[in-house]
Amino acid sequence: MIHVSIAEQKLTHTSSFGEEIAYQVSTGKAGVGEQMDSGKTPRGKHIVRAMIGRDAPPDAVFIGRRWTGEHFSDALFESNPGRDWILSRILWLSGCEPGFNRLGSVDTMRRYIYIHGSPPEYPMGVPLSHGCVRMHPKDALDLFDRVVSGENVTIK
Repeated sequence: MIHVSIAEQKLTHTSSFGEEIAYQVSTGKAGVGEQMDSGKTPRGKHIVRAMIGRDAPPDAVFIGRRWTGEHFSDALFESNPGRDWILSRILWLSGCEPGFNRLGSVDTMRRYIYIHGSPPEYPMGVPLSHGCVRMHPKDALDLFDRVVSGENVTIK
């Protein structure tokens, strides 16, 4: 199970064996909310619908859920100001609550909400994302190896 605390900017993963590990994250700069194109992080019950990047290198750069072939570096970062960086691994979320975070204009999956790696320079513990749950790239790699597709995710 994955629990994301908006107030604490923390993601906690609890394994089926009861092992718990916590990571600092960054959620939506615009706050919380489920509306399409809001830039807000959706609340409620979700599942990990897809796991993307298993065979990609740890510094992989993704656009549209596909590895671009680029390897993240300071030079690449500096040459692309304003880019919404999605790095290392992607856990694509799907809402489980029809009318709240699933279907219609509140559908988490159609909003392309992920838990994903971000540039190491990005601060964690501060809401600065475009609605996704950002993680340090090493933490995203670690979490990815602990999670299974279909795993429950709660965001509140």
